[in-house]
Amino acid sequence: MSEAEVGTAPIPAPGDGAECVGGAAPGPQSRETPGLVARRSVDNTAASAGGGGLDGLLGGETMALYYADVHRTRRNGEGFRITFTTDGTSFKHVDSFADVPAREGDAVFVDTIPLQHTEGVIELLRRGVEVYYLRRLTLLAKRREELRLPKTARGDIKALMAIEQKWFRRVTEDFLVVRRMVVAYRSLMRARQQLLNKSKALADLERYALKPAIKVLEQQMDELAKRIVNEALKRYPAYNRLVEELGINSLEGMEALAEIITYLDHSKRFRKTANLFGLFKPARGGKKMYNEGLRGALQRLTASVNGISPFQLTARLERQTLFKVWMILRREARGRLAVPAQG
Repeated sequence: MSEAEVGTAPIPAPGDGAECVGGAAPGPQSRETPGLVARRSVDNTAASAGGGGLDGLLGGETMALYYADVHRTRRNGEGFRITFTTDGTSFKHVDSFADVPAREGDAVFVDTIPLQHTEGVIELLRRGVEVYYLRRLTLLAKRREELRLPKTARGDIKALMAIEQKWFRRVTEDFLVVRRMVVAYRSLMRARQQLLNKSKALADLERYALKPAIKVLEQQMDELAKRIVNEALKRYPAYNRLVEELGINSLEGMEALAEIITYLDHSKRFRKTANLFGLFKPARGGKKMYNEGLRGALQRLTASVNGISPFQLTARLERQTLFKVWMILRREARGRLAVPAQG
C-alpha cells in the first residue's frame, strides 16, 4: 500500500537512494516463503562489540523479529490496521504499533509508516525496539508476484520477509517527528501554489478575493517553518554548522535544509545521494524514480544559498549545493566519532 504522505511516499527514504541502516537480513532470498526463526540468540561477544545493527543488542537474551503490514480499514478507508507475525504462519492484528508486543532488543520490519501511526512507532522506539521501513514499495509487489502470493495482508508480509535487508531503513524518533512537520509544510506550500496558479487565470476582482487566503497560508507556512528549524537545531548537531557554512539567511532556505538532512544518509556514496534527488540521467526510454519532495527542497535551498530566483536554477547548481551538504555532514560525523569518550 502507499503511504499517506505528501511527495514522499514511500518514506523516502527518506528513501530513497540504496540505503541499509543497520539490521539483520529480513529473510532468505528464495522463491519459497521464508521460514524465518522468530527468535534468535545474541551472544555476549556481539553485544560487547556494540554493533549498530540487530546483532549488537542485549547479550545473552533472545531477539524477536516482527514483520508487519499496514493496510486501510474496510469501513471507511480512512483508518489503518496492522497485521503482524514473527514466523510467517501465525498472524495477529492491532490498531496501533504501540500494541505490537515487541520488547527491548526486538526489531519490527514494516512496509510503510503512515503519519497516523507516528506516535505508536515512537512508543516502540522508546521501549528499545528497532523499527525498519521498506524504502521502495514497488519491491513488495514485485516480490509478491515472484513468490506467487495473494494480494492480501498475509501475502504482503510473506513477501516483506523475503526482501533483502538493504532495502530497509532504520527509523529514528528524530526522523519521525521532523517528517510529520515537513509533510504539513509541504501541504501548505502546495495549497498556496494552487491558489496562486488559479489567481493568474482570474480577473482582477476575483484575484483580489483570493489574496487574503494566500496571505493566511503564507503566515502559516512561516510559523511552521520556524518550528521545523527549531526542531532541527535541537535534533541534528550538524544543522547549525550547515546554516553557517552555506550562508543561509532566509527562513525558506533553513526549512529546506532541515528537510534534506532529515532524509539524507551521509554514510552512502554521493552518487546514491544524488540519485535520491533525481540528479541523474535515466536510461534511454526509462523513467526517473526519485523523491520529488526532496528535489523541491533542494531547489529552494539552492536558490537561497546562491541568491537567485527559481527560474535561474540549474541541475549543476543543485548538485553543487547537495555535495556541500553531504560533505559537511560526513565531516561532522567523522569529527564526532574521533572524539574520545570522557570519564
